[in-house]
Amino acid sequence: MKNEMLGKTEETVRPLFLNDFIGQDELRSNLQVFLQSAKERNQAMDHTLLYGNPGLGKTTLAQIIARELGVNIVCTSGPVLERSGDLAAILTNLQRQDVLFIDEIHRMPATVEEILYPALEDFKLDLVIGQGPGARTVRIDLEQFTLTGATTRAGLLTSPLRDRFGVILRMDFYQPSQLAEIVLRAAGILGIKITREGALEIGRRSRGTPRIANRLLRRVRDFAMVGGEAEISLEQAGAALDRLEVDELGLDSMDRKILNILIRNFGGGPAGAKTIATACAEEVKTLEDIYEPYLIQCGFLKRTARGRVATGKAYRHLKIIPLDE
Repeated sequence: MKNEMLGKTEETVRPLFLNDFIGQDELRSNLQVFLQSAKERNQAMDHTLLYGNPGLGKTTLAQIIARELGVNIVCTSGPVLERSGDLAAILTNLQRQDVLFIDEIHRMPATVEEILYPALEDFKLDLVIGQGPGARTVRIDLEQFTLTGATTRAGLLTSPLRDRFGVILRMDFYQPSQLAEIVLRAAGILGIKITREGALEIGRRSRGTPRIANRLLRRVRDFAMVGGEAEISLEQAGAALDRLEVDELGLDSMDRKILNILIRNFGGGPAGAKTIATACAEEVKTLEDIYEPYLIQCGFLKRTARGRVATGKAYRHLKIIPLDE
């Protein structure tokens, strides 16, 4: 019976085309217009910035943009582009209307970012040849291309760079019903049998994030296979997620640790992010980028000028009685 859950190999579950992409309805609708317009004009699509929390599908959308336009995509990331020559080599090798995808674009060095400006506006590349008094500037023509940048922290982009994006798309957390559809689609690709109720249970506990939903699906599948189950039901999904310490609202052990430390060690706050991170033995950036956004969205945490504060909802969820009661 266990072999019935094996299915296919762990092939990608990323959607290939915009019609396959689930959720972000308004974003998809607008993006469809921009893609169609670019194809009808036979020109490169305007430079596009995708921003939102990790795991929401920014890289997937960048690949879909290239596939819908029928062009190649060249992928890199901000931290990799250490020197201006690294970016220059990529830009000069782009073909007409290609998509250049830069992940974590907010981490691109300033010296590299500056050579992007004429490339984005005029499709020109200004290079300095030589050093000292004999140095000279050479301007190279580039093919029309589309820069697609992805970032989790749009506020860290410099104004000159941000203003050069013609299309700016913000990605939001997903609803449980949308995540259930993503789980069902992934299960079909991977050959995993799961009921709609089981998929919805995974969706409810996935923190509004498709990447987490797909990861939890695989782990729940593991428990079902080892347990000899041919299909993942609501009860089996819930039991597996409980063993993974993911509660009914999607909070994991670290989420609860953050709230417990804030409440029990610091009286519910206010407490600074660095202080909380130190108490949790976690990096501040991880706390701010991974854990805080969902805790704030769920109403468990507030950011104030004096620091982080646990809400009454957090006390109730952890079943802790406030000291003033």
